[in-house]
Amino acid sequence: MATSSLTPPEVPMELHATNRDKLVKSLRQQLSESTRPLHGFVLLQGGEEQMRHDTDHAELFRQESYFAYLFGVREPGFYGAIDIATGNSILFAPRLPAEYAVWLGEIKPSSHFKERYMVSKVHYTDEIVEVLHEEYMEQGKPLLFLLHGLNTDSNNFSKPAEFKGIEKFKTDLNTLHPILAECRVFKSDLELALIQYANDISSEAHVEVMRKITVGMKEYQLESMFLHHTYMYGGCRHCSYTCVCATGENSAVLHYGHAAAPNDRTFEDGDMALLDMGAEYQFYGSDITCSFPVNGKFTSDQCLIYNAVLQAHNTVISTMKPGVNWIDMHKLAERIILDSLKTGCILVGDVDDMMVKRLGAVFMPHGLGHFLGIDTHDTGGYLGGLERPKEPGLKSLRTVRELQEGMVITVEPGCYFIDALLVPAIENLETTKFFNCEIIGRFKSFGGVRIESDVYVTSNGCKNMTNVPRETWEIEAVMAGSPWPLDKSSIPSENGSCIK
Repeated sequence: MATSSLTPPEVPMELHATNRDKLVKSLRQQLSESTRPLHGFVLLQGGEEQMRHDTDHAELFRQESYFAYLFGVREPGFYGAIDIATGNSILFAPRLPAEYAVWLGEIKPSSHFKERYMVSKVHYTDEIVEVLHEEYMEQGKPLLFLLHGLNTDSNNFSKPAEFKGIEKFKTDLNTLHPILAECRVFKSDLELALIQYANDISSEAHVEVMRKITVGMKEYQLESMFLHHTYMYGGCRHCSYTCVCATGENSAVLHYGHAAAPNDRTFEDGDMALLDMGAEYQFYGSDITCSFPVNGKFTSDQCLIYNAVLQAHNTVISTMKPGVNWIDMHKLAERIILDSLKTGCILVGDVDDMMVKRLGAVFMPHGLGHFLGIDTHDTGGYLGGLERPKEPGLKSLRTVRELQEGMVITVEPGCYFIDALLVPAIENLETTKFFNCEIIGRFKSFGGVRIESDVYVTSNGCKNMTNVPRETWEIEAVMAGSPWPLDKSSIPSENGSCIK
């Protein structure tokens, strides 16, 4: 029976109070630099409970991310305000009907929310107008800084707060979003502790799946094992994203696992598995991908592709530090993978020429990684007027920033054999010369490999927060029953045991 060495940690509400203080400090600085008065309120509207289509089935609620960042409130229907002049915080709770107590439990008093969420005051949502006018110390209409801005991953806009009586206030829709999004880029120690815990329980669950996988299973059984472990032992009711449990050719489908491809294939001896799964704990997420042969033994072809990606993964992490540009890291990963494919005789020719022709995007069409935090694809990738590149592969980058201390970013190079990209590249007169078509045909049904870790940028380097087997011999040992981390008796004298 599976067990865990981990215990779900208590989450101090100081985390969210610190986030509010950070926002107030940044907002005051911005207002001072633009010679604007230091008064008004930040006002955010929390998420609302959603029903399934036209039914009365309530979907499991998860708080809107900006609201979660500032207030840590797990219940739906709240508003939150922060007084820029004083730094005081006010929660506005929904006024619940008496029958709530019959169907959904005790109606908590305002004092409960004040104590639980460490805010200055708590009122009801139908008192927003009255309370904010009373709290405002200046003449005229109070100014509300509302959240409105573009999410560059989804191309959707954040929703500014709406409430009855908003016309009694002045509103600013432009100032708050870039400042608050930038605050979320740099993690506090308390945030890092939660991201580390999410990584720890997710790493443990990935190892558990490696140990229990058996040829002939369904992909969804792997998903089920992961979800069970992270919830049963980790207290993680939410996942950071939909699990990708891809085997065989499915591992070349970058976002496999969606409703039309629901992790339902029966995998076979000789398949590679690509498992991209991460648990979320108290709003903070993880994002981990492991790739391995379902039968526990790498073939020489599987070793070739896997080690190409692993070398890219490890080299990027060893190079990361403040000041390093993320586009350069993406190109470094591409170059290493192309060079390995050339060494394996899948490609021929000059790697510099391949880079110029953007051949790396044929094998790794996605970006190298993304910011991670309260959202899996966390905010801040293209703030400050940064432009998204237009070249293949590079246009998929979720950020092009230089690394700075305090960032948490995924490193997830991959190598995939995707017909929709390979066939046009092989037929293209400018790139066909690079392909050894006789050898590459052997990989037509291979699928792909991705290796993904969550990495924290430190003052002089970085820290890998993910702890799973990565070397081929480590994976084989764990799948054969060795403990993880490996003890000294499990380490072979010659690392690696790829079948020739």
